[in-house]
Amino acid sequence: MTTPKESQPNNPLHGVKLADILEVLVKKYGWEELGDRINIRCFTHNPSIKSSLTFLRKTPWAREKVEQLYLLLSKRTVL
Repeated sequence: MTTPKESQPNNPLHGVKLADILEVLVKKYGWEELGDRINIRCFTHNPSIKSSLTFLRKTPWAREKVEQLYLLLSKRTVL
């Protein structure tokens, strides 16, 4: 039986939860810089993990921007 990582070897986000991605980005950049890098209201006005996750799960374009920033960060550093 294959593990989840083996079933999609070319997908670097496979098996990574959106909550984990967001927590890494907030820890690295903080809410203010994250809001500067990705102009999304949930990052700039009263930000929280919960409200951001709710918005990102409902908004594919915003989620894609967050995932792209995470991939860029993961290429530069070992997470």
